[in-house]
Amino acid sequence: LPKCGGAPPVCSRHFMSGFLRGIFDKMLSRAGAKAAQAIKPTIAQRSAPPLVQKMRSLATEMTVREAINSGLDEEMERDEAVYLMGEEVAQYQGAYKITKGLHAKYGDRRVVDTPITEMGFTGLAVGSAYKDLKPVLEFMTFNFAMQAIDHIVNSAAKQYYMTAGDMACPIVFRGPNGAAAGVAAQHSQCFASWYASVPGLKVVAPYSAEDAKGLIKAAIRDPNPVVYLENEILYGVKFPISEAVTKDDFVLPIGKAKVEREGTDVTLVAFSRPVQFCLDAADVLAKEGISAEVINLRSLRPLDLPAILASVRKTHRLVCVEEGWPQGGITSHIAAEVVESAFDDLDAPIERVTGADVPMPYARNLELAALPNADDVAAAARRVCHRSA
Repeated sequence: LPKCGGAPPVCSRHFMSGFLRGIFDKMLSRAGAKAAQAIKPTIAQRSAPPLVQKMRSLATEMTVREAINSGLDEEMERDEAVYLMGEEVAQYQGAYKITKGLHAKYGDRRVVDTPITEMGFTGLAVGSAYKDLKPVLEFMTFNFAMQAIDHIVNSAAKQYYMTAGDMACPIVFRGPNGAAAGVAAQHSQCFASWYASVPGLKVVAPYSAEDAKGLIKAAIRDPNPVVYLENEILYGVKFPISEAVTKDDFVLPIGKAKVEREGTDVTLVAFSRPVQFCLDAADVLAKEGISAEVINLRSLRPLDLPAILASVRKTHRLVCVEEGWPQGGITSHIAAEVVESAFDDLDAPIERVTGADVPMPYARNLELAALPNADDVAAAARRVCHRSA
């Protein structure tokens, strides 16, 4: 396989053809166990040194970056059919260092650098999933995944249905989604509602280190294509973790939300980074005598509607939060579901807190104005509680 260290080259058509042919020859020549055998690492796998293992066992906090890396490592060690592919994931160890150390441990044949061609390497990965491999595909940003949307929706999501259950597509599409900081309109879009609308896909969006590790492991083990939406700003954030999270067998179920904070007056629902906005708003509201319950969705498809409805029937008020645009968003879908199933339980209209209905501005002050924050969430909660600051 060609090695693209550092910034991936802009490859010629001749190189790209040879690259794809070489990958297919190596990975898709045999089905089933033979195919998995073809991607065994060319160097011996090395377990973490005893000191590192001890540090892991004693860990009380972990960053989201470390959590994803740990989950990938454990699943690659557990299952030889799992491999990683993407731009700069190998020798450069990932644009965001999510794959740090994995190329050194598992070698060129299981951590694969690609040229800059999302359409090409996504089609390649989907094809290998048809042949019983388990690719984990990294997009440097989900904005670039638009180049590969045909393979994600038409090739991966629909395969199981179109083959009447004869051919699954166990693949994970992962990478940063939504706004980062100062990267403007073409690098800041939230695609959560796009993918969550597609039958055949599962869609998860972790908030904490616990979410990140448990959901990446669940996504890799799932026989369906899973879209794993990360947030760049959360990568370096440390979260407290329990001892259970450090174990190799820690897996979270896809389709189950988590109540991050219990409350009785209003329900705040969010996913990914906006969960923190809700928690911060809940702290402010508590000082004003408003008890807010915060639900971390974790999974967008399937959506844990029973958890949302149970909370709404307790608090009788709902505020939904997301960074995406207001029209056709996750919050719109949740509001519709709650009105259809629990209208009589509501004591106030549902409030939605979203990003502004504009492409993301580059200027910092305009970027901040275009994104939701804790103050916006608190203000919405006061409105549904008929309170003022």
